[in-house]
Amino acid sequence: MPESPLVGFKLETADPVAEGAEVVLGERPFPGHLNLRGRSDDATFVRAAEQVLGLTLPVEANTTAGNNDHRVLWLGPDEWLVVTPRGAQASLQESLEKSLQDCFASITDVSSGNTVIAVSGPRSRELLAKGTSLDIHPRAFPVGGCAQTHFAHAGALICLWDSQPAFELVVRRSFADYVWRWLHAAARDMALGVQATVGVSVGQ
Repeated sequence: MPESPLVGFKLETADPVAEGAEVVLGERPFPGHLNLRGRSDDATFVRAAEQVLGLTLPVEANTTAGNNDHRVLWLGPDEWLVVTPRGAQASLQESLEKSLQDCFASITDVSSGNTVIAVSGPRSRELLAKGTSLDIHPRAFPVGGCAQTHFAHAGALICLWDSQPAFELVVRRSFADYVWRWLHAAARDMALGVQATVGVSVGQ
């Protein structure tokens, strides 16, 4: 049975978030994460990947695409992170490998190495700005944006999924405890709520 890297915080039994919370933290444990590599200028690769994923592969820097089944996050000109519901990554990896067998491509399951910390609420941009030099103002970081960066001295992938705003930080399991504690400390001057653990969300 997998164990969340934040199990010690007992997030699954967190009290309901109080009305008026300015920042809400939560975890999306056990994500299905596949690292997809291939050439975005290879029409055969792009077409084959899109056929399996059922969406248009994002080829513009720091953009994402999603449907009811998957999210795909741009990591680089030849690299994407594919997010699936828990347990769905194995069958998706098999389908991608079959579809891309004649292409210059690789698919690696990296699910066990990551977790996702959700940060939402009206002051969430202000909180995240304390930990990164990345410009996360709405004019520079719109809904559907993502970027790899250093956050509080840890590597992270920051994504924005709606205008609430609602961010997600994809971090290595080994850094999860540190990042969680850092967020709590940095939010000491804000009305903070903790959301009970929920499953990884996909689609937009």
